[in-house]
Amino acid sequence: MFNVVLIEPEIPPNTGNIGRLCLATGSTLHLVKPLGFSIDDRELRRAGLDYWKEVDVRLWESLAHLEEAQAPGARLFFLTTKCDRAYYDVQFRPGDFLIFGRETKGLPEALLAAHSSQLLTIPMQGTRSLNLATAVAIVLFEAVRQQR
Repeated sequence: MFNVVLIEPEIPPNTGNIGRLCLATGSTLHLVKPLGFSIDDRELRRAGLDYWKEVDVRLWESLAHLEEAQAPGARLFFLTTKCDRAYYDVQFRPGDFLIFGRETKGLPEALLAAHSSQLLTIPMQGTRSLNLATAVAIVLFEAVRQQR
């Protein structure tokens, strides 16, 4: 239904949990290299439980390769704490790409600047950020909710 993109994920259990979220929503999980772990990592599989083998996972050498492989008009949304446009202000469509950065650094500044009209945030008070799997769940399930 949707596409979840993790750019250079670092923590295997986060990716495993996000894989389960993707499976539960019929979404595809895209992993952009370099990864901070092996795709065969035991912690990744443990977090994904016995579902991991059923997750539609696609590996990409770079975000540019992923973008080039998509049909014209594909909608990409970049999640960041560095904008004011809330994720719930967007009307998501099946096939949209929800793009998240590394756990420790988020998305690169140059990428944010190049896609400034496609930035979304999760409004928060009292914290700088959320766990990556939590952030993906919030945005992905809003997108799914909108399709009902």
